[in-house]
Amino acid sequence: MEQRVSLITLGVADIGRARAFYEALGWTTGAAQDDDVVFFQAGGMIVALWSREQLAGDTAVADSGGWGGVTLAHNVRSPAEVDAV
Repeated sequence: MEQRVSLITLGVADIGRARAFYEALGWTTGAAQDDDVVFFQAGGMIVALWSREQLAGDTAVADSGGWGGVTLAHNVRSPAEVDAV
């Protein structure tokens, strides 16, 4: 199994402002975009910007306390690799 990170999701307070920041750095967005989430192709992985509140809900973690608002994803190529993890 490959050791790699497929997706980094950053929970942000203001998606429009965060998107403008990364675009000012020269990052380009991917094809799948909407008002709730933005994806940037970054080499061999994807960096996503999503609202902290929605990301906290997706991870079933309260958006308070020590949670940093970041998730990492490791995608595998087959159901057998999922079982191996």
